[in-house]
Amino acid sequence: MSVPPQAFVNKNKKHFLGIPAPLGYVAGVGRGATGFTTRSDIGPARDANDVSDDRHAPPAAKRKKTEEEDDDEDLNDSNYDEFSGYSGSLFSKDPYDKDDAEADAIYESIDKRMDEKRKEYREKRLKEDLERYRQERPKIQQQFSDLKRELKTVSEDEWAAIPEVGDARNRKQRNPRAEKFTPLPDSVLSRNLGGESTTSIDPGSGLASMMPGVATPGMLTPSGDLDLRKIGQARNTLMTVKLSQVSDSVTGQTVVDPKGYLTDLQSMIPTYGGDINDIKKARLLLKSVRETNPNHPPAWIASARLEEVTGKVQAARNLIMKGCEVNPSSEELWLEAARLQPRDTARAVIAHAARNLPHSVRVWVKAADLEQETKAKRRVYRKALEHIPNSVRLWKAAVELENPEDARILLSRAVECCPTSVELWLALARLETYENARKVLNKARENIPTDRQIWVTAAKLEEAHGNTHMVEKIIDRAITSLSANGVEINREHWFKEAMEAEKSGAVHTCQAIIRAVIGHGIEPEDQKHTWMEDAEACANEGAYECARAVYGYALSVFPSKKSIWLRAAYLEKQHGSRASLEALLQRAVAHCPKSEVLWLMGAKSKWLAGDVPAARGILSLAFQANPNSEEIWLAAVKLESENKEYDRARRLLAKARASAPTPRVMIKSAKLEWALNNMDEALKLLDEAIKVFSDYAKLHMMKGQIEEQMGKDDDAHNTYSQGLKKCPTCVPMWILLSRLEEKLKHVTKARSVLEKARLRNPKNAELWLESVRLERRAGGAGGAGGAGGEVAHALMAKALQECGGAGRLWADAIFMEARPQRKTKSVDALKKCEHDAHVLLAVSQLFWTERKLNKCREWFNRTVKIDPDLGDAWAYFYKFELLHGNEQQQEDVKSRCKAAEPHHGENWCKVSKDIANWCFSTEQILLLVAKNLPVPT
Repeated sequence: MSVPPQAFVNKNKKHFLGIPAPLGYVAGVGRGATGFTTRSDIGPARDANDVSDDRHAPPAAKRKKTEEEDDDEDLNDSNYDEFSGYSGSLFSKDPYDKDDAEADAIYESIDKRMDEKRKEYREKRLKEDLERYRQERPKIQQQFSDLKRELKTVSEDEWAAIPEVGDARNRKQRNPRAEKFTPLPDSVLSRNLGGESTTSIDPGSGLASMMPGVATPGMLTPSGDLDLRKIGQARNTLMTVKLSQVSDSVTGQTVVDPKGYLTDLQSMIPTYGGDINDIKKARLLLKSVRETNPNHPPAWIASARLEEVTGKVQAARNLIMKGCEVNPSSEELWLEAARLQPRDTARAVIAHAARNLPHSVRVWVKAADLEQETKAKRRVYRKALEHIPNSVRLWKAAVELENPEDARILLSRAVECCPTSVELWLALARLETYENARKVLNKARENIPTDRQIWVTAAKLEEAHGNTHMVEKIIDRAITSLSANGVEINREHWFKEAMEAEKSGAVHTCQAIIRAVIGHGIEPEDQKHTWMEDAEACANEGAYECARAVYGYALSVFPSKKSIWLRAAYLEKQHGSRASLEALLQRAVAHCPKSEVLWLMGAKSKWLAGDVPAARGILSLAFQANPNSEEIWLAAVKLESENKEYDRARRLLAKARASAPTPRVMIKSAKLEWALNNMDEALKLLDEAIKVFSDYAKLHMMKGQIEEQMGKDDDAHNTYSQGLKKCPTCVPMWILLSRLEEKLKHVTKARSVLEKARLRNPKNAELWLESVRLERRAGGAGGAGGAGGEVAHALMAKALQECGGAGRLWADAIFMEARPQRKTKSVDALKKCEHDAHVLLAVSQLFWTERKLNKCREWFNRTVKIDPDLGDAWAYFYKFELLHGNEQQQEDVKSRCKAAEPHHGENWCKVSKDIANWCFSTEQILLLVAKNLPVPT
């Protein structure tokens, strides 16, 4: 709006004067004025489409002109049609026939199809617009939602402190002139404490002195102050009187049940949290259903439950009872009525139900449940059985309430009434004597010839009374009889019966079942595979007798299969006795005399039992069956050397070298001499062996170690060099040579040896690790500081690039970092090598350094579970328990380590491979390694 320049000259003149009013302006609208319109504003009163009035018809010429104007095209937007345009349809005057309808239907279907194609995009667009609109213009309710949520934290004091809402009315309306009350002084109260006694003459006036003797003291109001204590006592007295009105005058106890009173109060509170309109709709619908079909019990039940949900229990009871009157033969209605009623009323309701439905089992069971005394329950069940004698459920419930003798009598009647119930027959057989039980089971088989449980129970009965020879016959007859009666022999179900029999202590029955059904329905080519799976499944379920039976049957069919004998032997070793293992192995070597493992298992079992002569006897028999077996020769040597029979061991090794000169035999021979401190003899044997087996790396390494021990470092260096020419891929020999160079203070040569080794053996984690450790040792303090530490870090980075999945490198890298960075490094290590025992061991040590003892123990357990052969993990675990565990935990780790018999691990091998500890057991090695291990820091 432009402002006239005069407004700037004359300050008193308004700037809007002289300007035309804006569109729709009404003067005084702010003061409540309303605008008005005239006929000229709204046009003629007659609608253009009204029927013309002939009395006021326009002249003919004008009318013709108007019709011509009507024929003109109307370009108003309200006249626009998307299909026909402004002019309307060209064929609107033509008749509308079937072809037109068909064409319109086709066009409509096409439009609908096109609209469906765009529907998803249109709905998505509409949804986005609506969300954007809601974000730009949120509702007031949404703006205050966070404040409303915070209302739940407001305390009662804060609620009380909220001021009242202000009143916007006029001051006179807001503050009406209240009545003014003048407080009465206490003197008036004290003057009138005397009750009804009043005086007509004021003693303070002069009239009292003029009439002597008239004013008697009794007529005066007693003087004194108001006693508020007495008012309180009177109030308490009044409360006592009111309470005594509701008390029992005989017992002195109140007749108001406080618990029931509170329950009634609770029932008045609406417990339904939904919309009240939904309840009203549901009531109307259910009422309509009840009135339309009053004989429909679910309608009555639904109505009662609706009232129950909304807290109107009495209304629910009334409804359900009305339903019972309308449908006295509905079992569901009577049971629902009994559920809704209190116990005493429910008993009357269920009695009425039993009269109406005497053959309903559920009604009688409910009636018994409502009784509290056992005697009353028995009476209900016996009454029920008079009406329904063939109900198995009622018989079982009645029998459970009786003592054994009465139960036996009841069951004898029960099996007469329900001859097809297996449970009742079996229960009766359990309560009878042996002879009577046999008769009962025979009758049961006659009545139910298709049930396997009766036959299995008969077999268990015979086994329990020592007739084991009858068990096999009964099970065979069972299979024959059931097959004859058309029953399918399901192996899985019979195996479950066998497992149940084993759990109940019937071992012979279990084995007889397995033997009877194990070959049923299996093709000959699948027998071995299927039976091995069956045995494993039984062992996993803890049914070891079943597994034994499976292996026994499999061995009777395949007596020369070594794999079955080994599986059976491992089962006996883990879950059987030493005697059963040895008996099995004797049978095994008789059928498989060429199997060295079975001979060695038998010899080891005898040796562990302390029977060395028997072990020697087994090995001598093994020699006869396998004359040139290296394993048996070495087992015999170990047996003699462990028992300190060194001369016999030497003779055995000499024979072995003569009959079976293998590299292992030569190594054992040299090791025995080395252990007995005969260095020259050991070197002589190794020289002979190297001439024959020059490409066997262990011979060169052992010779070099002996020469190092004797102080012949130059000879050792020469031995290693010669050995590496023959065996360039032997990583341990490269490491031994580098350590020898380091020992001789030739650190640069040691580096070059390891570099050469890495060139010959690329991507080898052990060589990289040795290089890193060499730099750390050469750098003095090493680790995270110093020049050696920096070189070591650079080498470790290269190593991790080349061998990213090597757990040993990651484990070392974690402890090369400073303490704050170790956790991050451990996370990276676990991402790369999640299931590597070395990484898990390093993480366990990391928790140890942080004093998180429970987590540390958990990770140690995880480590030894992933790789039980890693001796270092067991040693660190045992060291941890020695420092932070109790005696039981220490013994547990020790026993688990002995069972695992680990052989690997850097620290473990340092002790176990030390020639001074060559006779040490696993437990001794564990104790020594744990003693020498440092506590991680």
